[in-house]
Parts: sequence; C-alpha cells; structure tokens
Amino acid sequence: MAANNSSSLGWDEISANNITNTAGLDQTFCEKLASVPSVLFLNKDMLALEAQIVFTALACIYIGSYGSLRRPPSAKPPKPSKNGNKKQAEEREDQHVSGLLPSDAILFPIMAGTTLIGLYYLIKWLEEPDILNRILKGYFSTMSLASLGKLIADGLSVLTGFIFPSVWTNGYGKIYHIDPEKREQRYVKSGTNDQILDKKKISPLPGPLSELQLSDKTIQWLWEIRRLLLEHWTVRLVVHGLVKENLGVKFNDIVGVVFALGANILYYTTDSMLLSNMLGYAFSYTGIVLLSPTTFATGSSVLFGLFFYDIVMVFYTPFMVTVATKLDAPIKLVFQGPGKASMLGLGDIVIPGMFVGLCLRFDHYMYYYRQLKFKKVELETNDASSGQVVTTSKTAQMLIKPDYVNPRGQWGDRFWGTKLSNMLSPDATPALLASAFPKPYFHAAMAGYFLAMVATLLMLLTFNHAQPALLYLVPGVVLAVWITGAVRGELREMWTYTEDGSLDQEDIIAEVDENGKIIGGVEFKNKKDEDDKEKSADEKSKKTEEKGSDGAATVEKEENSKAERYPVFLLSIEAPTP
Repeated sequence: MAANNSSSLGWDEISANNITNTAGLDQTFCEKLASVPSVLFLNKDMLALEAQIVFTALACIYIGSYGSLRRPPSAKPPKPSKNGNKKQAEEREDQHVSGLLPSDAILFPIMAGTTLIGLYYLIKWLEEPDILNRILKGYFSTMSLASLGKLIADGLSVLTGFIFPSVWTNGYGKIYHIDPEKREQRYVKSGTNDQILDKKKISPLPGPLSELQLSDKTIQWLWEIRRLLLEHWTVRLVVHGLVKENLGVKFNDIVGVVFALGANILYYTTDSMLLSNMLGYAFSYTGIVLLSPTTFATGSSVLFGLFFYDIVMVFYTPFMVTVATKLDAPIKLVFQGPGKASMLGLGDIVIPGMFVGLCLRFDHYMYYYRQLKFKKVELETNDASSGQVVTTSKTAQMLIKPDYVNPRGQWGDRFWGTKLSNMLSPDATPALLASAFPKPYFHAAMAGYFLAMVATLLMLLTFNHAQPALLYLVPGVVLAVWITGAVRGELREMWTYTEDGSLDQEDIIAEVDENGKIIGGVEFKNKKDEDDKEKSADEKSKKTEEKGSDGAATVEKEENSKAERYPVFLLSIEAPTP
C-alpha cells in the first residue's frame, strides 16, 4: 500500500519501503507491536495516506454494493411498464448476472498465477517493458470505456436525484410530491393520504428553491430539463445483416459514455495519476456490480483460494513485486504525498467487495423473505394404480411473495424527504421505506473489512515488510459474515441462498414447521420458463401462418421489400416524446 516515489507495488500487496525503521531487527513480535505508536508518530504523512486508501476502498465497496442491488427472488416482479424503453430498462436491471461456480475456487488462482508468471517472464525477456506498458495502456483504455461510462452515468443519476427529487419535506413536516406529468406539486394532508395541489409551487425544484420567483419561461425550461434527464431515450444501431438494436437509455448514460471516451483518450496520451485512479475506481465499481459469487459457499471458497494464492506469490516468489513495479497500468489506486506514495491494488477491493455485495443482496432478500405470506390451497391428485381413478385432496400452503419496490436511486429523495432525526428510517414514500431495509450482514462485512485493513497496516508497521492484503481481508470479511449468520440463527438461509435464478419461482407450494418457517417446497411454477414457452409457441404459430399463406402474395411481398430502401448503417439518438 505504501511505497516511495521510485517504485510501485503489486495489485494486492502492501509495502513499507518508506516507513522509518525505528524497531530493531532483533526485537520480538510483542516489542515491535508495542513500538507501533512511536512509528505512527514519526510517519504522520504516511499514516494520512494509509487512512485515505482505507477510506477510498471502503467507499468503492459501499457504492459498488448498492449499485449491485436488484430484485431478490423473494419478491414478486413489478408490473411491466407500458413505456417500451422503460420496460426494457426494467427487464435489463432484473436480469440475473453471470455467477461464479465452485470450480472457480481452483481456476481463479491457477489463471491468476499463470497470467502473473507469464507477465514476469515477458518483462524479463523485454528488459525494458515500455512496449508492454503501451499495449496494456491501450488495452485498459479500451476495456474501461464501458466501466467508466457506467460509473459516471450512475454518479450523474445520483446528482440528478438531488437536483430533481420526486418528494421533499418542509420544516413543518409537510410532505410534497412532485408530479412530472401534470407539472405540479401536491402536499399530503395531515392525518390522511389525500394530496392537495399547491398553486404557489409551480417549479420542479424542492425545498426553499421552490419558493424562488421565476419567469414562466424558466419554469418551463426546468420542467423540460427534468423530463430529459429522468425519462428514457432511444439509441438505435443498425448494421445491415449484423446488428439491429433499439436500446432504452437515459441522458446521463449518453453523457457518461462521452466523458468516458474523452477521459480514456487523455489517459492514453498522458501519464496522469488522477485519470489512472479514475479508471481504477471504474473497474472496482463495475467488478463489484457485475461479479456475483452466486452462493456464500462458492464465494467463501473463491476468496480462500485467492487467499492462499496471495500468500504464495508475495512471500515465496518474486513474481508479484516484479510485475507490479515494472508495469504502469490502472490495476491499483495510487495517492501521492510529500515525498511518499501510498497504493492499494484493485484486487484487494474487488475480491472482498463482490462478497460484501452478496451480503447486501442477501439482506435485501431476507427483507422480503420475512414478508412472505401463506395461503391455504386444496391440492387434488388422481391415482389410477388400482385400476380405478381415485381422487384425493389435501390442504397445503402456497407462498405469496410481497410486491417489489426498487430501492435504487433514492439518495436525493432521502435527503429532501426525510428529517435529519429520521434519516436512517425514511418513510415518506414506499421506495424510501424499502431502501431502509435492515443490513446486518452488509454492516458485518464492512466492519470486518475495515478491521482487516487496520490489521494489515499494523503488520506492515510491525514487520517493515511487504504484506499481502488478502491474508487479512479474506478471513476478516468471510468470518465476520458467517459468525453473524450463526448468532442470528440464519445459517440455513445463508446456505440455501443462491443467485442462479432457481429461487425465482412463483406459485410455490411449501412445507412449513410449527413456527411458520419454510422447511421445503413441494411444487412450483417457474414464471420465466412458462414465459419462454409461450413466446416460443407464439413464434412457432406465427411462422406456421406465414408458411400457409398464399404463394403469390408471398412473392409480391418479397418483390415489394426488395424495392424498399433499407439502412446499411444507422446510429441515432432519439429524445423522449413530450
């Protein structure tokens, strides 16, 4: 994590090259540990850099974990939107991401080790790795375009939510709702759910800003900006014979891609440490958002596999340090201080971060899981084994899932629509209430990560030697989560939770114990499979009708289509209709 200005460190190790060596080499471990306060006092600048690194790592994991939230399988899917672009975006957010497999616990360390050793010998063969650095710089510039674009777009969306929230509360506790369709503001009448129009507030601005005396033209301009920022645009891409896509995006997504393209060009043509860190933030954010350990067992296995890999590569081989000190690529976060530099590899953020993100999604799952209700149903079965059809019936329990409320993008509404004393438990809207779900596993994982980072720094200062951060981070995060599950008596729920889509069922007939806990499922209906079957049947029927149509009409249709013009290449961006 810390290094002098003449060298850089591995993406998952910590070095103590610039720490004042105040502890004698012949001191015992306890004596070295006792000397840590004096070492910290003599290295205040370095301590400030380390604190900055720790805070940055925690912020990346925190933001990435919230960005990875999606509908849990314990909640019912929301009703599809009538707006085509909005419906497409909702379906895209509801998709299951590609998860890790148990075999990845073995494959990840092998692949990482093979790559690292290959780079090591390539550097030795080249002697001066300037060409390799250029290639890697171009590669990371290209690959980070989508990552940086998403990070910028999500950041702009949060900022937009602060400027144009959908709800806000005044100093007297009166809740105002902003209606973008009617372009008006309504407040909730005390003691009721009735919303009353406030004719004095005609702009989309919240709080004291709503009292500003603005011209009609300015107010119309503000409403139009709000609409363009929050509604979905359409990006059309057509390459004849290859691609035909209509993608629903928001204006912030378009701006994010443009800014990301400019930042990548600047990064490739300059040696800016700021831009390198920006790419590092983007890789960390998207890595945590997109990578899913699938289950707690798989995540724990993968983390401990990389735990042993990290120890071997840092303590017993020269591969890690050599590759990290020779290559100049955005695979670490670097902070400069007066005469010193401090850094942390992206692996120390993404690897534990994807497990922390799993914990937050599990908290989200448990929030809806505790709201499951049971409905008694009569099941009838026919038995013809005796030669006669015998119908038997029994009473069973059907699981009724609660409706899902998307908690994402509520930061602006929480800021404007919640009193400071009630900031941790907002309830102005169902979305705000859903965003404040309990997060015991997420908080435990974040606390474990923080304590493990502190332990890493203590070992760094005590031994004055490079330390593999995963040596402390993996046990700190994984053990904190499993201990939390044991204390809460939810180990069974942790073990059975999976993000492979198998839990996302409807009409589940469940077996419950005397306490109302689910102990098994009897039968279920997979909504996704049924939708796929219906879609396939519709397409098949449509093809059959087309084949059975009149031959002459088909020939005439083909001749007409040949006469029509078609785009060879088309790229267009269409704004939402007023």
